[in-house]
Amino acid sequence: MPVRAKLRNLRIAPRKVRMVADLIRRKPVVEAENILKFTVKRAAPVILKLLNSAVANAKNNFKMEKDNLYIQRILVDEGPKMKRWLPRARGKADEIQKKTSHITIILDEIKGKAETKTQQKKQ
Repeated sequence: MPVRAKLRNLRIAPRKVRMVADLIRRKPVVEAENILKFTVKRAAPVILKLLNSAVANAKNNFKMEKDNLYIQRILVDEGPKMKRWLPRARGKADEIQKKTSHITIILDEIKGKAETKTQQKKQ
């Protein structure tokens, strides 16, 4: 049963958040936490907090163990842009886009070897 956690309207550009998200994609939760703790990017503590939220959802709502979870998918989508204007020479103005991100983490359980053997015997 997949477990989701979402963060919307994060004030970091999606391209910068994806760099951190790519580091932990398809990794076990414990390993992903260690990677995020030592990553020196502005998005790393934010994604770590979201990951901890997803783990708490899995524990409390679905009675899953933290050691059996892995990051099935992590999506970083573009959110709304705040538009600002910068005055330039000769009465012109340049647009500045302050970009935002939406992050979704989907956790799932690691399928154990014992489970697959019992499934093969049933078939």
